[in-house]
Amino acid sequence: MEKFQLSILFKIIGLGSASGLFYQDDLLYVISDNSTYLYEYNIPNEKLNKIPLVENAQENIPKNEKPDFESIMFNGSHISIIGSGSAENRNAIALYHLELKKPIIKSMSSVYTQIKIQNHINDDDLNIEGMVTTGRFVYFFQRGNGVSGKNGIFYSETNEEKKIPDYGFIPFDLPKIKNVPATFTDAILVDDKIYFLASAEDTTSTYLDGEVLGSLIGTIDLNTMTLEKTLQISDKHKFEGLTLYKNSAAQIEFLLCEDTDSEISESNIYKLVIDKTQ
Repeated sequence: MEKFQLSILFKIIGLGSASGLFYQDDLLYVISDNSTYLYEYNIPNEKLNKIPLVENAQENIPKNEKPDFESIMFNGSHISIIGSGSAENRNAIALYHLELKKPIIKSMSSVYTQIKIQNHINDDDLNIEGMVTTGRFVYFFQRGNGVSGKNGIFYSETNEEKKIPDYGFIPFDLPKIKNVPATFTDAILVDDKIYFLASAEDTTSTYLDGEVLGSLIGTIDLNTMTLEKTLQISDKHKFEGLTLYKNSAAQIEFLLCEDTDSEISESNIYKLVIDKTQ
């Protein structure tokens, strides 16, 4: 993972603070951490459709009120969107069925509570930024940018019959950017490999933003859950969303989105091309 190309593919007007995305069949689904809409962007037609996830959906919601949707994942029939859990009002999960076109809102409070209890996580340190599921496990990617610096992956078996699942934790120490450790911002599963994004931000708060120092992409072996490779792709962007775009024997291409922590209603969508032959 050495040779790469990063470029702006297009700009979406009418969407700000992009925090996650999912691509399928020329449609790009994007979420924003300060909005209660799911954004569906038709790439060939350059048309943006705003799908309300709740009644009286809003945009540019103030920091202390926003749902902080940070993770979007496709489950075969529906899209799952989850809040970060970094505050009491950030515990929602939105399920959107692509055929029925119907959103359902549920709570992740019980899951997040058990994760914190079982792994001795303070309320101020929980910050879920990505989610990946397999046939057996569900993985939650914890961004360790809080005081404790606990960066890693919470996981549990999906077929457990227990009323309260067991949540384990795998710590990951990622490379530093300008002397600040990078921490998870998103993850996806491609074949038997996890690709993740991580950013370095000069802050020790899961709530307050800090100076952005750059982002990297990396891989984790799904079978051993060990870190394989990392590659710094920027020294100024805080990339928070990752989705597979194209995959061939020679190259793998991703689409990325960036949270600029501003109220400007536009978002650049980046294309990252990595040469597999290196």
